Amino acid sequence: MAKPSILVTYKLPSSAVEPLAAVGDVDVYRDGVLTKEQLIQRVKGKQALVVAALDRVDKDVVDAGSDLKVISNVAVGYNNLDVPYARSKGIILTNTPDVLTDSTANMAITLILAVTRRIVEGDRLVRRGDWKGFSLDFMIGSEIRDRQLGIVGLGRIGQAVAEKARHFGMKIAYHNPSARSVAGYESMSLDQLLATSDVVSLHVPLSPQTKHLIDRTALSRMRRSAYLINTSRGPVVDEDALAWALREGIIKGAGLDVYENEP
Repeated sequence: MAKPSILVTYKLPSSAVEPLAAVGDVDVYRDGVLTKEQLIQRVKGKQALVVAALDRVDKDVVDAGSDLKVISNVAVGYNNLDVPYARSKGIILTNTPDVLTDSTANMAITLILAVTRRIVEGDRLVRRGDWKGFSLDFMIGSEIRDRQLGIVGLGRIGQAVAEKARHFGMKIAYHNPSARSVAGYESMSLDQLLATSDVVSLHVPLSPQTKHLIDRTALSRMRRSAYLINTSRGPVVDEDALAWALREGIIKGAGLDVYENEP
């Protein structure tokens, strides 16, 4: 019996490709991100497709992959997949929940510390030769101990961020789309959380309901001394609105791990 043909759209570590090669003929694309047209051409005749977050697997791609049996998404979120349509074609879809929980939580904490302590800003200042010497009122950052961290989306990653932030002395408030009670944390409406938090950290999946969840209205509700952190999906934040809020001093700063249009 012929081995199944597998398309992998990214260069993966050999330890990940070897198990695939043991059961199928593997075609690995190694030159960046496939265009939609390239993906449509390469998926033809494949029984399995391994993609990542920047690959959009929509109806056109699914139709081109008429032999597909499984699509595996190397990501936690799966907003890049047309799940209902693929399922209607009898295709099995998988993702990788929990593999990046700690890593993403660590990144969120890193961004909180970097933006409140002005680390990146200070690094750039020194590199361009603008350091003029010590002064008590120069490049003053913000403390996070006894400050409120407002977490939007208390799932795996949100809970990991909350637990880590507690060790820095932060008080935890959260807003979750579905009802959830966590001892020691305060549940709030989104409006209340935005209005009272010193740092707001986003941990929701991208969906029609969460696209531009943080827009001009939401940003206007935040404290002028507050910081916004996004390690979820770029389009959860309206970036034009965020740029406006930063220019106008509506909020004090932002730390972003994701963008509406990923570079």
